[in-house]
Amino acid sequence: MVNGVKAPKRAAERIRETAEELFYREGIRAVGVDEIVARAGVTKPSLYRSYASKDELVADCLRHHGGKHLEAFDAALAQGNDLRAAFRTWLTSLSERATKPDYRGCGNSNAVVEYPQIDHPARKVAAANKSRFRARLHALAKELGAPQPGLLGDMLLLLIEGSYTSGQLFGAGGPASHLVQAVDMMIDAHLAIAPPSALCAAKSKPQSKPKRRQA
Repeated sequence: MVNGVKAPKRAAERIRETAEELFYREGIRAVGVDEIVARAGVTKPSLYRSYASKDELVADCLRHHGGKHLEAFDAALAQGNDLRAAFRTWLTSLSERATKPDYRGCGNSNAVVEYPQIDHPARKVAAANKSRFRARLHALAKELGAPQPGLLGDMLLLLIEGSYTSGQLFGAGGPASHLVQAVDMMIDAHLAIAPPSALCAAKSKPQSKPKRRQA
């Protein structure tokens, strides 16, 4: 910004922002390079100076989107002193987004569906983004005091992924509208479970034999 005037965005930035929006709204394979450059107001040579191929552009969009998603998640959980309340606030925001008419789910999940080839660059980035988010949920479950944080983290991920998908199918009043309640019930159930060490100790404790009654 110079003298209060915001500097114009670089061509590469305009291309990525435009592509992200189009890929999310219309689908990655449905959007061609010509449409991207026309909407971004750049030339096709400008695009290929920044990205060697459309696949590289897709991968960069997913990398950027994934980074923003994790930053927003971390920032949401850092609010206040009550971790569970902060997580509930983040879930509420997701539930509200997932029940809107124009909701298109998770861009990473959509990319994995569009690119089934495991070695495709876009799929690799999407899978890496999902793995990082999964690790975040495992860490969250541990901080909440879950005796089996890996299990709780994965079950939270299943509920969240279900909201991404069901939100597109059912909209308002669909399963995603119950996300916060479902997660609360899940966490409560897990926190009530005795730690594995306690269960092992109970199993290994010798049982006292009943005394024989004297004749």
